[in-house]
Amino acid sequence: MFFGKARLKTQLAVGAVLMMSAAFALAADLLTFKLEMQDGKFIPARIEVPAGQRIKIEIHNIGKSAAEFESVELRKEKVLAPGAQSFVVLAPLRPGEYKFFDDFHLNMPQGVIVAK
Repeated sequence: MFFGKARLKTQLAVGAVLMMSAAFALAADLLTFKLEMQDGKFIPARIEVPAGQRIKIEIHNIGKSAAEFESVELRKEKVLAPGAQSFVVLAPLRPGEYKFFDDFHLNMPQGVIVAK
């Protein structure tokens, strides 16, 4: 009986690892857009994406201060230390414009994602 429980735990652990690997692989296969943040400035400030398709935005803080990518409309936020990189995955968007901003530099212009 002990060996049966140990085998089941091993199978569950292997299954969990496979599911996590599949999720990372799916994120890696997404249409990807790059965004740099530099002390409140977005490069580019406008990102055009296809509507109705999941996308990934790779964010790199090239500035000298912390930055926070935030979009109330998209319900996403990501804090990045200077030099840090990360990403956000967006669900399929309807055609339209979705604003984002750097919550640590509110005095700077906002950016926009345009889904077409």
